[in-house]
Amino acid sequence: MAIGNAVQRGSSIYVYNEKGLQICTVPAGSGQNDGLKGYTSSTLNVQRGGTIYTYDEKGMQISTTPASR
Repeated sequence: MAIGNAVQRGSSIYVYNEKGLQICTVPAGSGQNDGLKGYTSSTLNVQRGGTIYTYDEKGMQISTTPASR
């Protein structure tokens, strides 16, 4: 199922499919630069600290990348 929308509310990111149904929730972090950085129809990028975490449409972490400062 594809990601249709992703919305950050506080320290959580809510991910919805193309029909508007919530499909998962992932933590956004609480630091100054933490939070949702972007998404595609199949992945979601979230920064927490000095790391960018990539999740799939099921909320499973699939990779990490050091964040540029």
